[in-house]
Amino acid sequence: MALTNKEKVVALLNSFNTGDKTPISYINPNKYIQHNLAVGDGLEGFGEVIKNAPPQGFKANVVRAFQDGDFVFTQTEYDFFGPKIGFDVFRFENDLIVEHWDNLIEVMPPNPSGHTQIDGSVGITDKEKTEVNKAFVKEFLETILVNGQMDKLANYFDGDNYIQHNPSIGDGLSGLGAAIKAMAENGIKMEYHKIHNVLGEGNFVLTMSEGKFADKPTSYYDLFRVENGKIAEHWDVMETILPEAERKNQNGKF
Repeated sequence: MALTNKEKVVALLNSFNTGDKTPISYINPNKYIQHNLAVGDGLEGFGEVIKNAPPQGFKANVVRAFQDGDFVFTQTEYDFFGPKIGFDVFRFENDLIVEHWDNLIEVMPPNPSGHTQIDGSVGITDKEKTEVNKAFVKEFLETILVNGQMDKLANYFDGDNYIQHNPSIGDGLSGLGAAIKAMAENGIKMEYHKIHNVLGEGNFVLTMSEGKFADKPTSYYDLFRVENGKIAEHWDVMETILPEAERKNQNGKF
Protein backbone atom coordinates (compact mmCIF):
# COMPACT_ATOMS: atom_id res chain seq x y z
CA MET A 1 0.00 0.00 0.00
CA ALA A 2 1.18 3.53 -0.80
CA LEU A 3 2.30 5.61 2.16
CA THR A 4 0.35 8.73 3.10
CA ASN A 5 2.25 12.02 3.00
CA LYS A 6 2.21 12.04 6.81
CA GLU A 7 3.81 8.58 6.88
CA LYS A 8 6.47 9.73 4.41
CA VAL A 9 7.45 12.65 6.63
CA VAL A 10 7.62 10.49 9.76
CA ALA A 11 9.78 7.98 7.87
CA LEU A 12 12.07 10.78 6.66
CA LEU A 13 12.57 12.12 10.18
CA ASN A 14 13.01 8.61 11.61
CA SER A 15 15.74 7.98 9.04
CA PHE A 16 18.00 10.11 11.24
CA ASN A 17 17.84 7.21 13.71
CA THR A 18 17.92 4.29 11.29
CA GLY A 19 20.21 5.53 8.52
CA ASP A 20 17.63 4.28 6.00
CA LYS A 21 18.23 6.05 2.67
CA THR A 22 14.81 5.19 1.18
CA PRO A 23 12.92 8.24 2.60
CA ILE A 24 15.26 10.61 0.75
CA SER A 25 13.34 9.50 -2.36
CA TYR A 26 10.25 11.24 -0.91
CA ILE A 27 11.95 14.61 -1.60
CA ASN A 28 11.71 16.01 -5.13
CA PRO A 29 15.38 16.04 -6.28
CA ASN A 30 14.75 18.92 -8.69
CA LYS A 31 12.68 21.18 -6.42
CA TYR A 32 13.21 21.42 -2.67
CA ILE A 33 12.72 24.95 -1.35
CA GLN A 34 14.40 25.35 2.03
CA HIS A 35 13.26 27.96 4.58
CA ASN A 36 15.63 26.98 7.39
CA LEU A 37 17.94 29.92 6.85
CA ALA A 38 20.96 28.06 8.26
CA VAL A 39 20.70 25.36 5.57
CA GLY A 40 21.51 25.63 1.88
CA ASP A 41 18.73 25.35 -0.68
CA GLY A 42 17.69 22.14 -2.42
CA LEU A 43 18.58 18.52 -1.79
CA GLU A 44 22.24 19.53 -1.89
CA GLY A 45 21.80 21.75 1.19
CA PHE A 46 20.02 18.93 3.05
CA GLY A 47 22.87 16.57 2.12
CA GLU A 48 25.45 19.06 3.39
CA VAL A 49 23.82 19.05 6.83
CA ILE A 50 23.82 15.24 6.95
CA LYS A 51 27.47 15.16 5.82
CA ASN A 52 28.47 17.45 8.70
CA ALA A 53 26.64 15.46 11.38
CA PRO A 54 28.58 14.76 14.59
CA PRO A 55 30.06 11.22 15.01
CA GLN A 56 26.97 10.02 16.89
CA GLY A 57 24.73 11.36 14.12
CA PHE A 58 21.36 13.06 14.56
CA LYS A 59 18.36 11.64 16.43
CA ALA A 60 14.65 12.41 15.97
CA ASN A 61 11.61 11.39 18.01
CA VAL A 62 8.40 12.47 16.27
CA VAL A 63 5.93 13.30 19.06
CA ARG A 64 3.00 14.57 16.97
CA ALA A 65 2.29 14.49 13.23
CA PHE A 66 -0.58 16.08 11.30
CA GLN A 67 -1.71 16.48 7.70
CA ASP A 68 -3.63 19.37 6.17
CA GLY A 69 -4.09 19.04 2.41
CA ASP A 70 -0.66 19.23 0.76
CA PHE A 71 1.00 20.12 4.08
CA VAL A 72 2.35 17.86 6.81
CA PHE A 73 3.48 19.36 10.11
CA THR A 74 5.24 17.67 12.98
CA GLN A 75 6.49 18.34 16.49
CA THR A 76 9.75 16.51 17.10
CA GLU A 77 12.30 15.99 19.85
CA TYR A 78 15.74 16.22 18.24
CA ASP A 79 19.37 15.62 19.04
CA PHE A 80 20.52 18.05 16.38
CA PHE A 81 23.78 19.70 17.44
CA GLY A 82 22.38 19.32 20.97
CA PRO A 83 18.89 18.53 22.36
CA LYS A 84 16.20 20.57 20.64
CA ILE A 85 12.45 20.74 20.11
CA GLY A 86 11.27 21.53 16.60
CA PHE A 87 8.22 22.12 14.50
CA ASP A 88 8.65 21.13 10.84
CA VAL A 89 6.29 21.89 7.98
CA PHE A 90 6.56 20.10 4.64
CA ARG A 91 4.65 20.88 1.45
CA PHE A 92 4.00 18.17 -1.13
CA GLU A 93 3.43 18.34 -4.88
CA ASN A 94 2.58 15.13 -6.77
CA ASP A 95 3.35 13.03 -3.69
CA LEU A 96 6.87 14.46 -3.26
CA ILE A 97 8.20 16.99 -0.73
CA VAL A 98 9.00 20.28 -2.47
CA GLU A 99 9.24 22.78 0.41
CA HIS A 100 10.25 22.84 4.10
CA TRP A 101 9.92 25.30 6.98
CA ASP A 102 10.91 24.84 10.62
CA ASN A 103 11.41 26.45 14.02
CA LEU A 104 13.86 25.04 16.57
CA ILE A 105 14.57 25.76 20.22
CA GLU A 106 16.78 24.19 22.86
CA VAL A 107 15.23 21.77 25.34
CA MET A 108 14.43 23.56 28.61
CA PRO A 109 13.38 22.42 32.10
CA PRO A 110 9.66 21.96 32.91
CA ASN A 111 7.63 25.16 33.22
CA PRO A 112 6.12 26.56 36.47
CA SER A 113 3.24 24.07 36.17
CA GLY A 114 5.56 21.10 35.63
CA HIS A 115 4.83 20.59 31.92
CA THR A 116 7.58 19.95 29.38
CA GLN A 117 7.76 21.37 25.87
CA ILE A 118 6.37 18.17 24.33
CA ASP A 119 4.20 16.27 26.86
CA GLY A 120 0.40 16.45 26.88
CA SER A 121 -2.38 15.39 24.54
CA VAL A 122 -1.58 13.60 21.29
CA GLY A 123 -4.92 12.18 20.11
CA ILE A 124 -6.41 13.74 16.98
CA THR A 125 -10.20 14.14 17.22
CA ASP A 126 -12.94 16.29 15.64
CA LYS A 127 -11.56 16.04 12.10
CA GLU A 128 -14.85 17.43 10.79
CA LYS A 129 -14.14 20.64 12.75
CA THR A 130 -10.70 21.29 11.22
CA GLU A 131 -11.67 24.42 9.28
CA VAL A 132 -13.80 25.82 12.12
CA ASN A 133 -10.94 25.32 14.59
CA LYS A 134 -8.42 26.92 12.20
CA ALA A 135 -10.65 29.98 11.79
CA PHE A 136 -11.15 30.22 15.58
CA VAL A 137 -7.42 30.07 16.33
CA LYS A 138 -6.63 32.59 13.57
CA GLU A 139 -9.20 34.97 15.05
CA PHE A 140 -7.58 34.54 18.48
CA LEU A 141 -4.14 35.41 17.11
CA GLU A 142 -5.41 38.42 15.17
CA THR A 143 -7.52 39.78 18.04
CA ILE A 144 -5.21 39.14 20.99
CA LEU A 145 -1.64 38.78 19.75
CA VAL A 146 -1.60 41.01 16.64
CA ASN A 147 -4.10 43.70 17.67
CA GLY A 148 -3.60 43.47 21.46
CA GLN A 149 -7.29 43.50 22.41
CA MET A 150 -6.57 41.88 25.77
CA ASP A 151 -10.05 42.70 27.09
CA LYS A 152 -11.35 39.94 24.79
CA LEU A 153 -8.90 37.28 26.03
CA ALA A 154 -11.46 35.37 28.12
CA ASN A 155 -13.64 34.78 25.03
CA TYR A 156 -11.20 32.17 23.77
CA PHE A 157 -10.79 30.06 26.93
CA ASP A 158 -12.90 27.96 29.27
CA GLY A 159 -12.21 29.95 32.41
CA ASP A 160 -8.75 29.11 33.77
CA ASN A 161 -8.73 25.62 32.17
CA TYR A 162 -5.71 26.04 29.92
CA ILE A 163 -2.65 23.74 29.79
CA GLN A 164 0.54 25.57 28.91
CA HIS A 165 3.79 24.02 27.59
CA ASN A 166 5.79 27.21 27.06
CA PRO A 167 8.83 26.69 29.32
CA SER A 168 8.43 30.10 30.98
CA ILE A 169 4.66 30.25 31.55
CA GLY A 170 2.35 28.43 33.98
CA ASP A 171 -1.10 27.01 33.32
CA GLY A 172 -4.27 29.04 32.93
CA LEU A 173 -4.96 32.64 32.04
CA SER A 174 -3.54 33.42 35.48
CA GLY A 175 -0.17 31.97 34.41
CA LEU A 176 -0.30 33.89 31.14
CA GLY A 177 -1.11 37.11 33.00
CA ALA A 178 1.78 36.58 35.42
CA ALA A 179 4.20 36.01 32.52
CA ILE A 180 3.03 39.13 30.65
CA LYS A 181 3.40 41.17 33.85
CA ALA A 182 6.93 39.82 34.43
CA MET A 183 7.97 40.64 30.85
CA ALA A 184 6.60 44.17 31.15
CA GLU A 185 8.49 44.70 34.41
CA ASN A 186 11.70 43.65 32.62
CA GLY A 187 11.02 45.83 29.60
CA ILE A 188 10.52 42.83 27.29
CA LYS A 189 7.93 43.18 24.53
CA MET A 190 6.44 40.26 22.61
CA GLU A 191 4.98 41.45 19.30
CA TYR A 192 3.08 39.52 16.64
CA HIS A 193 3.00 41.43 13.35
CA LYS A 194 1.82 38.96 10.70
CA ILE A 195 0.29 35.47 10.54
CA HIS A 196 1.87 33.65 7.60
CA ASN A 197 0.09 30.30 7.74
CA VAL A 198 -2.58 28.42 9.67
CA LEU A 199 -2.61 24.62 9.40
CA GLY A 200 -4.72 22.09 11.22
CA GLU A 201 -6.01 18.57 11.60
CA GLY A 202 -9.06 18.13 13.79
CA ASN A 203 -8.54 19.55 17.25
CA PHE A 204 -4.94 20.68 16.59
CA VAL A 205 -4.00 23.94 14.85
CA LEU A 206 -0.50 25.24 14.06
CA THR A 207 0.13 28.92 13.31
CA MET A 208 3.31 30.36 11.78
CA SER A 209 3.73 34.04 12.62
CA GLU A 210 6.30 36.81 12.39
CA GLY A 211 7.04 39.53 14.90
CA LYS A 212 9.58 40.69 17.45
CA PHE A 213 10.62 39.46 20.87
CA ALA A 214 12.79 41.80 22.95
CA ASP A 215 13.21 43.89 19.76
CA LYS A 216 14.67 40.95 17.77
CA PRO A 217 12.93 39.72 14.58
CA THR A 218 11.25 36.48 15.66
CA SER A 219 9.45 33.53 14.10
CA TYR A 220 6.60 32.15 16.24
CA TYR A 221 5.24 28.64 15.75
CA ASP A 222 2.24 28.01 18.05
CA LEU A 223 0.39 24.70 18.31
CA PHE A 224 -3.06 24.85 19.90
CA ARG A 225 -5.45 22.08 20.96
CA VAL A 226 -9.07 23.18 20.74
CA GLU A 227 -11.73 21.53 22.90
CA ASN A 228 -15.44 22.39 22.83
CA GLY A 229 -14.76 25.56 20.88
CA LYS A 230 -12.13 26.93 23.28
CA ILE A 231 -8.32 26.84 23.44
CA ALA A 232 -7.40 24.06 25.88
CA GLU A 233 -3.66 23.49 25.40
CA HIS A 234 -0.67 25.25 23.83
CA TRP A 235 2.87 24.40 22.74
CA ASP A 236 5.25 26.79 21.00
CA VAL A 237 8.71 27.40 19.58
CA MET A 238 10.12 30.92 19.21
CA GLU A 239 13.21 31.40 17.07
CA THR A 240 15.20 34.55 16.34
CA ILE A 241 15.30 35.09 12.56
CA LEU A 242 18.83 35.01 11.16
CA PRO A 243 20.04 38.31 9.69
CA GLU A 244 20.44 38.31 5.92
CA ALA A 245 24.24 38.30 6.05
CA GLU A 246 24.22 34.93 7.87
CA ARG A 247 21.67 33.12 5.69
CA LYS A 248 22.58 30.12 3.53
CA ASN A 249 19.56 30.53 1.26
CA GLN A 250 17.49 33.46 0.04
CA ASN A 251 14.02 31.92 0.37
CA GLY A 252 13.01 33.83 3.50
CA LYS A 253 11.89 32.35 6.82
CA PHE A 254 8.26 32.11 5.70
